Amino acid sequence: MSQETVKPTSEKPPQNSGFFGNLIFNIIIPVVIMTYASSDQYLGPAWSIVAALSFPIGYGLWDLKSSGKVNPFSVLGIISVLLTGGISLLELPAEYIAIKEAAIPAFIGIAVIVTQYTNKPLVKILVLNEQIINWPHLTQVLDEKGRTEEFNRKVANSSYIVASSFFLSAVLNYVLARVILVSPPGTTEYTEELGRMTALSYPVIVIPSMILLITALWYLFAQIKKITGEDIEEFLNQ
Repeated sequence: MSQETVKPTSEKPPQNSGFFGNLIFNIIIPVVIMTYASSDQYLGPAWSIVAALSFPIGYGLWDLKSSGKVNPFSVLGIISVLLTGGISLLELPAEYIAIKEAAIPAFIGIAVIVTQYTNKPLVKILVLNEQIINWPHLTQVLDEKGRTEEFNRKVANSSYIVASSFFLSAVLNYVLARVILVSPPGTTEYTEELGRMTALSYPVIVIPSMILLITALWYLFAQIKKITGEDIEEFLNQ
């Protein structure tokens, strides 16, 4: 595992677009449209999918513009939505949706492990980002105590916890899609199932993954306190 020093960056932390904005535009509105407007008397299966997926795409593009820079996770989110729409409108078999749902979090999990061998581990962005940690102060204390390499090893350990959260998400995504999407593509029933899958993805997938991410954060907080001998509050951004 790489022992290169994790150094603070001077880049401005990304702007947080808000939990409720993501919930409304990425989950609630698409679910409502696909569930209640997919019958022929309303939008129909195809147009309800187009209408539903336009909201997360639009919100993702707005988030990219408002943040002032390209966020790779926002880009992946937009790509994911476009693939879902494309697969559904082309009426491809449901297993394509399941594979797509599993592939994206699996890709991120692999990226977490691979970037640990670089001087910019992805775990720092996902868990120990500058919105949480006062990196200049932490780096100074670690250097003064000669514990920087030891801390970097702990960061490396946490990367496996973070990666496991994405691999868990990949498995749950695949299983959820295979269980729910059983109707023929292009039908009202299929579109309603797609809406149901989107609704269930939050409690079934996000909550277990968040538990693992919080575990990784707790582990790193404990290691910071142990290595520096100071309370974690000393290193948190207020």
